[in-house]
Amino acid sequence: MAITYPLSLPSVSGIASVNFIARSSTGITTSPFTYETQVFRNQGERFEADVTLAPMKREDAEQWNTFFLKLYGQFGTFLLGDPNASVPRGTASTSAGTPVVNGASQTGDTLNIDGVPTSQTGYLKAGDYIQLGTGLTSRLYKVLDDANSNSSGEVALTIYPDLRSSPSDGDTVVVSDAKGLFRLNTPEHQWSISQDSFYSMTFGAIESI
Repeated sequence: MAITYPLSLPSVSGIASVNFIARSSTGITTSPFTYETQVFRNQGERFEADVTLAPMKREDAEQWNTFFLKLYGQFGTFLLGDPNASVPRGTASTSAGTPVVNGASQTGDTLNIDGVPTSQTGYLKAGDYIQLGTGLTSRLYKVLDDANSNSSGEVALTIYPDLRSSPSDGDTVVVSDAKGLFRLNTPEHQWSISQDSFYSMTFGAIESI
């Protein structure tokens, strides 16, 4: 049977810990004479993650093993989000409405959306996530400031990273269980088995751009 990407993480067992990394490409030069610095912000921005799985018995472990092997190292992709932030902290957690992109040709670190409940204070809170796209176009963004909706149900979100591409007007904005497209950061997959037959695994992921 052909493998279709992106894969979803196995639902068995659980993630013990995740170390998330937001990596920004910047350049800095320092004068050897005055020590004055010049700093440059480049376009490169992405999420990375180092994940440790909870110890598990073989029945669950083989589901993870086959998941990783189906990726063929860094070839395949999978969907990943912050497991502790699947529910937003803002009012979107209980009254999300039907958020969509408000206006085409948007770029940069601001995204205008509408279709949300009107006059909501803290519709999304700083640190909440949103997702644009689905499948291979899934992109994960983090909200940087508390965002309120106006009397027309419109919200301006400040996000990280900058928009990967300009979404179309009316595109769906996912505010719960947001995920992005990732791939492994190494072509290898390893697992260890303890004397009491518990399996241990870790993996690193980088956003697929």
